[in-house]
Amino acid sequence: MLIKVLLLVAIAVVVVLSLRAPAGARHLALRRVSVIGFAALAVLSVLFPDAWNAAAAVVGVGRGTDLLLYGLIVVFLGYMVTTYRRFRHLESQITQLARRLALDEVATELRAADTAGEARLPDVPPGPRDVDGAVGPAAATDPAAPDATVPGAAARPGPAA
Repeated sequence: MLIKVLLLVAIAVVVVLSLRAPAGARHLALRRVSVIGFAALAVLSVLFPDAWNAAAAVVGVGRGTDLLLYGLIVVFLGYMVTTYRRFRHLESQITQLARRLALDEVATELRAADTAGEARLPDVPPGPRDVDGAVGPAAATDPAAPDATVPGAAARPGPAA
């Protein structure tokens, strides 16, 4: 049937469009043209309702309402994909802004401490511990680093050379 081919092509187009990155103004123009096209299609559907039955007969669907349902499914799939991509982009922007804000706050605290003559670092919770209980970057890179959690702990012997 012709409708199966048309639906598979439409779904493939939605998938391909979902995989490519939005291209700024071009992407926005495509969205605007799509909205205008759907609005025009809706107006024509109201003025000429029998046209859907004729189009359904051409592509091999029994009724025009079934053809509208198939089209709606394809449009909804495209809407879901674009909404998901937009949501992921917004999450990425929020994450970047939160990181920037955290860095700016630490820099402000350090400047305030420096101008007050205090030489202290801002209060930061301790980092994750490794399997042996060592803390910080030395724990991940230097197995012979002393255990910072035990006062007076000696350096652990490293692997035999």
